Amino acid sequence: MLARLLLFLVLAAQPAFAQTRQPSHCIALADAASGLEYVQPASLTQVAPETVRIHYIAHASFLIRSHGGLDMVTDYTGFLGTTRLIPDVVTMNHAHDTHWTAHPDPAIPNVLPGWGPFGQGIDHHLDLGEVLVRNVSTDIRSQFGGAEPNGNSIFIFEMAGLCIGHLGHLHHEPDPDQYAAIGRLDVVMAPVDGGMTLDLPTMIRVLKRLKSSVVIPMHWFGGYTLDAFLLGMSDEFAVVRTGAPSLDISLDRLPSRPTIMVLDPAWLTDD
Repeated sequence: MLARLLLFLVLAAQPAFAQTRQPSHCIALADAASGLEYVQPASLTQVAPETVRIHYIAHASFLIRSHGGLDMVTDYTGFLGTTRLIPDVVTMNHAHDTHWTAHPDPAIPNVLPGWGPFGQGIDHHLDLGEVLVRNVSTDIRSQFGGAEPNGNSIFIFEMAGLCIGHLGHLHHEPDPDQYAAIGRLDVVMAPVDGGMTLDLPTMIRVLKRLKSSVVIPMHWFGGYTLDAFLLGMSDEFAVVRTGAPSLDISLDRLPSRPTIMVLDPAWLTDD
């Protein structure tokens, strides 16, 4: 009887959002599910069980929301829109000031910069129960010429059985060790500007090697750049223009053919 009482007290003391994470296959390199329906557009309402919501905010910033109520924002700049939302996690990259802020809201409990001391990189392994956030360091070009080794990060979110990767301000093709550390990505957000980050032929080669079930273009500047990327990928990837800023994604609804899901960015609002 005493043991049952102690167990109840321990469980009652856990945070309201703490949940068991469904194991993902990032490093197992398992095949994606096949023969299933493609991802459906969704609004910013409550997230269904075993589902992840991805909302394209702007530029390289996305809101990633879990069923248990965890909110994570990539390449956080300090502005999300006309919302009072305080994310649980923000990630940042410092290639340009449109990908980070020196003054994140102090109310954010987990602020993860994608860089450390010059040349040393940084390692993150943030386990929030329902979500695991980790990173793989990559090199970047300096704004004043040269390069900064390990100056940026690819951030990876393991949740709801999915591996979701954000390539950040990627300036070079990952080497074999970096590809191995990234593992199998079911969903990847990729910069497709064709110049400020990777040139388009190299980015297309990277994405075709990753073989993610869903690719979400980001960091594009106008329809011409986006269309050039879509044309270069169309031989191996289906293209879906959702006409919406958000997607709901679950492991059992990944497309059987690799698919580019084009989202229309929209600032967050409390409405």
